[in-house]
Amino acid sequence: MPPKKRAAAGAEPLPGLAPKANLADIKDMLWKAADKLRGSMDASQYKDFVLSLVFLKYVNDAFDECQDEVREELKAEGLGEEDIAEELEEVDYYISKGVFWVPVEARWSTLVEQMTPETIGRRLDDAMGEIMKSNKSLSGVLAKIFNRDNVDTRRLKELVDLINNTKFTGHGKAARDVLGEVYEYFLDKFAKAEGKRGGEFYTPGSVVKTLVEMIEPYEGRIYDPACGSGGMFVQAERFVEAHQGRRDSLAVYGQELNERTWRLAKMNLAIHGIWGDLSSRWADTFHDDRHPDLRFDYIMANPPFNLKDWYRDEHDRRWRYGVPPVRNANYAWMQHILYKLSENGTAGVVMANGSMTSNTSGEGDIRRAMLEADVVSCMVALPGQLFRTTQIPACLWIFTKDKSAKSGRTDRQGRVLFIDARELGVMADRTERVFPDEDIFKIADAYRAWRGTKSAQEENLEYSDEAGFCYSASLEEIAKNDYVLTPGRYVGTTEKEKDDGEPIREKIDRLTKDLFANFEESAKLEQEVRTQIGRIDGR
Repeated sequence: MPPKKRAAAGAEPLPGLAPKANLADIKDMLWKAADKLRGSMDASQYKDFVLSLVFLKYVNDAFDECQDEVREELKAEGLGEEDIAEELEEVDYYISKGVFWVPVEARWSTLVEQMTPETIGRRLDDAMGEIMKSNKSLSGVLAKIFNRDNVDTRRLKELVDLINNTKFTGHGKAARDVLGEVYEYFLDKFAKAEGKRGGEFYTPGSVVKTLVEMIEPYEGRIYDPACGSGGMFVQAERFVEAHQGRRDSLAVYGQELNERTWRLAKMNLAIHGIWGDLSSRWADTFHDDRHPDLRFDYIMANPPFNLKDWYRDEHDRRWRYGVPPVRNANYAWMQHILYKLSENGTAGVVMANGSMTSNTSGEGDIRRAMLEADVVSCMVALPGQLFRTTQIPACLWIFTKDKSAKSGRTDRQGRVLFIDARELGVMADRTERVFPDEDIFKIADAYRAWRGTKSAQEENLEYSDEAGFCYSASLEEIAKNDYVLTPGRYVGTTEKEKDDGEPIREKIDRLTKDLFANFEESAKLEQEVRTQIGRIDGR
């Protein structure tokens, strides 16, 4: 049973963890504890506190694990305890194993043993500073924010104690993997807590997984020009591992404009053991491309929808298909991605639905030019409520510069695959829809079968149009539709949708009666509310 609440004045104590708590319990308990830190801070502020603590614990756990391995190696070499103790402080052992060096004063055991509510803020800030000083790749990544007046130091110490007492091993995974899951869980929770702003750093997991399964990033360079907290990269690495590939088969590159989000991404990659080049600092992709001379085999992105305030140079060489409008960066993002894509590469981009139909300020001409250049491979209409942080309907664009039969693929030159996934997904709760795995693979398999990828051939996937879901259209058909790319125009409807057995005239009459009945009921309720309010006010 959960511990009882205190009856005395003051905040209730942090709940404890059962001795054999599972991973879901750990996530839930840590979140509840973290939520107590909020106080006068909004979610965007206390997010930095909590995720920085989780990262600090990860760095220390990885260091301790490596230190144990080194100790055993030195014992096997016959060294005595004094020599081993001295050797264990050699930085090179840890760097050679890809582990961050943790100075003595920043080690978790030292912090927990020596900190008090009065010193905790200073000690944590000092620890962050020492770790950054000792590891150049973390320079500027860890925020020194704990020694501030608005921090509830008592609650902060309780959270540190809880993290310290939480067993991250024994869940069928390495401690790093468990901490990685906790970190992702927190990113998701913070995104929901922040509402619209949460979309700046977090893309729903099922959307990310759909993109990854479609473009299949097995090996090569992968890039995200608006990488947020790095979720695309984490899922891509998981894809590689799931297909028995090597973790180092993908070279990760990214860029992020927001300083705090850039820090989240750097920590997220580190905590998952991914060594990516997110440049030495945050920067505007349009104004300051941090990877100007590189081209990429895979690109995945969820850039901000309909961005109005963006840097624009009319003479930018990236605008191969037309100059994007001043007040909307959708086609700037897509052209940047196409410019960075290698000749044999594949890109997947999340975009606002308006990008499929807009003719404003030359966007229709840009879309037409992209289609005539035959770089658009697939369009996917997504269902509503996948993005809790925005109500703007979204779609997926898949780009491929070469749709020929190279590498044994099916020749799809002059054609575009349309997928209408608006009826897929299930409601996780009252406000959020998610794609279960079967829906993700339904979408991905359709595209892979259509493209004739190696994996599709191995799985004997054969493409065929499916009314109401997918259709392979020629550029001539698309031209007849004024280059509008809404999948619903092309996939048609199922027989069930065409005829449900009720004559159309009768259906209209029935729905009209239902509508007017609802109007009448609404009017009655409104009158009753007015009457009750009048009684309360004495009118």
